[in-house]
Amino acid sequence: MYAEAGSRAVHLRRRKAARRRLVLQWSLVGVATLSLGAGGLGFLFAGSPQRLPAGATVAGVAVGSLTIGEAVQRLERRYERLRRVPVTFTAGPRRFTVRPNEIVREVNWRSAVETARRQGDGIAPVRGLRRLGTRFFGADITPPTTVSDELLTHRLSEIARRIDRPERHAAIRLVGLTPKVVPGATGRTLVRDASARIIVRSLVTLSRSPAALPVQITRPKVTAVSLSPAATQVATAVSGPVRLALGETRWRLPRWRIAKMLDLPDKGATTLALGGAEADAYFARFRRRVDRAPSDAEFVVAGDAVSIRPAAPGLRLDVAAARTAILAAALSETDRTARLVAERAQPERSTREARAMGITGLVGGYTTYYGGDPNRIHNVQLVSRLVDGALIAPGSTFSFNATTGERSEERGFREAPVIINGELQSGIGGGVCQVSTTVFNAAFEAGLSIESRTNHALYISHYPQGRDATVNYPDLDLKFLNDTDKWLLLRAFVGSSALTVKLFGTPVNRRVETETGPLEVTGPPTEKNVPDPAMWVGEKVVEDDGEPSRKTSATRRVYTESGKLLYDTTWASSYRAEPKVIRYGTKPRPEAPPPPPPPKKKDPQPPPPPPPPVQRQPTTPPPRP
Repeated sequence: MYAEAGSRAVHLRRRKAARRRLVLQWSLVGVATLSLGAGGLGFLFAGSPQRLPAGATVAGVAVGSLTIGEAVQRLERRYERLRRVPVTFTAGPRRFTVRPNEIVREVNWRSAVETARRQGDGIAPVRGLRRLGTRFFGADITPPTTVSDELLTHRLSEIARRIDRPERHAAIRLVGLTPKVVPGATGRTLVRDASARIIVRSLVTLSRSPAALPVQITRPKVTAVSLSPAATQVATAVSGPVRLALGETRWRLPRWRIAKMLDLPDKGATTLALGGAEADAYFARFRRRVDRAPSDAEFVVAGDAVSIRPAAPGLRLDVAAARTAILAAALSETDRTARLVAERAQPERSTREARAMGITGLVGGYTTYYGGDPNRIHNVQLVSRLVDGALIAPGSTFSFNATTGERSEERGFREAPVIINGELQSGIGGGVCQVSTTVFNAAFEAGLSIESRTNHALYISHYPQGRDATVNYPDLDLKFLNDTDKWLLLRAFVGSSALTVKLFGTPVNRRVETETGPLEVTGPPTEKNVPDPAMWVGEKVVEDDGEPSRKTSATRRVYTESGKLLYDTTWASSYRAEPKVIRYGTKPRPEAPPPPPPPKKKDPQPPPPPPPPVQRQPTTPPPRP
């Protein structure tokens, strides 16, 4: 039984092997037959290798059966006739014309013909088969073309300007108080890269068939149908007035005002909002009626007494919440009242905080008097306003420069007399030292610790002797320390000719004793000779007598209320001499005319000769009768 099954399996394997051999034999026969047939066809359609394959075209012109030279000549002649004939292009609903000679610089017809020749190239059987494919399926060759990229880009831009149009979404417009839905519109955009290739290919195609340029169509996302709910909301919003309520106060918002404040769906939006320039302007005006700025607790000075004006909270309308509330009321058909919200704005300094600062009375003060030109007076008043109201915390240092900042024209300071390099000149900020000197003396009299003070380079008689204080931003500063346990308030009261600086705080009743040293002359004034071309040589005029150099000192002793010595400080001050200014003439004197020559002495003249004697003629007596 087992032997019989084994012989049957061997028989099956032999039959399968025989079947495979038969299939292989017939396959070889088929391949051989096809090869012989293809070779025969190849030989039949091989044609002459000197001529182009039938079915080949260059730029739409048939060149089959022509030699290379004949094909090039035909193409060049045809192109020369057409290079000034425009080609029509269509893009969307518009038509445009372009001439080849406007853009095309060179067309390589020979290269195109060579490419066409290679469509039917090779040995005879292969060449014939390739030419057979060209005969049935064709082969159109576009010649290599050189164009002006700049002119092509310019022409594309001109076409795009007439074609391109953004899509327009449906929108809502108000005609009076009636909402209207404006339908959307599709947009279109010229596909530039593909259009450039089509234009170049069409310009060298030797026919004048119109060519279509690709245009991309974009459809609006918002349609009139999608805006239908919003249009209903707009109609409801302008159907009646809205009342505004803030506490016990009421306002009325009329329909026409609501219409102006609505931000209607547009540019792809589908929801109704309250906004835009009209709404912003309305809320800006409304806030001026509602808002109230908080006021800090202030120190009010009357003479030497200080009182506190209590702080007051402010109100600030919550505009975002107001927009939401008004829109909700406008969209309601029943409750058209918008309940507004105003936030309380707290002051930076409360009444309690002001009381805790301990500013209750006068600690010290000083008055100086000033004059000068209007610019100097202006500077004194300007810098007085800058220091007025300064608050100095316990343990902190007052800096004049940090409080007033740079003195510049941009900040309003003017040019006035000022000491520069030891000489009185004109400069920006002249007169500021009047204020710094007054502040110094107020702190001096208050018994506070003076941290930094510098005297002027020149002696100024209208300042207290040895107690002047100069400043120069940013290096030369006046500083004093608040060495009390409470805050200090600096107030400056400026008039047309007097400046008073007072320091207020918690009076500690310090006793200040002052001793002023003598004003000693330390050297004569130097001479400064100034040439004057308007004066004759040898003439001199003393323009300024100058001042000698001087020195002095001021000593201050500060005692506590119990009599303990707190400070014993001496400030030594040295002042430069002011030169004696002498103008001398440099104008040459004219030369004196020479004296006239002395008169010549006359020789004595001899006496004139006597007159000759008179000779009398004898007279003949008349004849006698």
